[in-house]
Amino acid sequence: MGAAGSRDHFREWWVVVSGTDGETDARRDPGELEETLAYRFADRRLLETALCHASFAHETEGVRSNERLEFLGDAVLGLVVAHALHEAHPQWSEGDLTRALQNRVDARSLARLGSQWDVGAYLQLGRTERQSGGNSKPGILSDAVEAVLGAMYLDGGLACVETLLRREFAEALQSGAQPIERDPKTRLQEWVMARSGAFPVYECLVDTDVEGDEQRFTVEVRVGDERWGEGVGRSKRIAQRRAAESALERVDREAQA
Repeated sequence: MGAAGSRDHFREWWVVVSGTDGETDARRDPGELEETLAYRFADRRLLETALCHASFAHETEGVRSNERLEFLGDAVLGLVVAHALHEAHPQWSEGDLTRALQNRVDARSLARLGSQWDVGAYLQLGRTERQSGGNSKPGILSDAVEAVLGAMYLDGGLACVETLLRREFAEALQSGAQPIERDPKTRLQEWVMARSGAFPVYECLVDTDVEGDEQRFTVEVRVGDERWGEGVGRSKRIAQRRAAESALERVDREAQA
């Protein structure tokens, strides 16, 4: 199929699934996403599938969801970013590379990337997901990014995905970039494991049940039966991190004593 034929097919598909000519519907023509990606699909059906959420596929006969492409894209993403980091930072340790990789391929990072691409505006969602704002949900955005990467890989091979990701993650791939420090909970766990072979235990002491309260949760971290730190935050995750930071301050003080 030539370029003109491919575009005509894509246009026909868009009219069928959106129920509109594409000019009055709130969803944007997915063909515009190619401009953001700086990549033109040879097989537009791959892009079509990458933008079909499972909720839409369940409601629309003959349409496949993006779940298989998401699976493939996840693997391609990990390979490309791991290779790029390994190449860019020959002096980094395995731990440095692992933390940098996880930072770039985790759901939060991919959701931010999906937001930058405005991928939610191109997604086909089922009625319930549309009504609940699914096109801005981080989980749906991150999955869609992986699906688009999987579609690109099948359409143009590894090189086109590598070009895109090297551009998007250029700052992290600069040779002078600094390694990502271990988060406080990981650092505390490693210290406790080396010291006693056990894990630190986090316990929520207070929950005010007030949404948005910056001091809603108070969490204590214990090593064995001994209290080592306490933290306060608007979420348990934040409070746990601050408790770990408090415990690490004690570790440093005792090491200097």
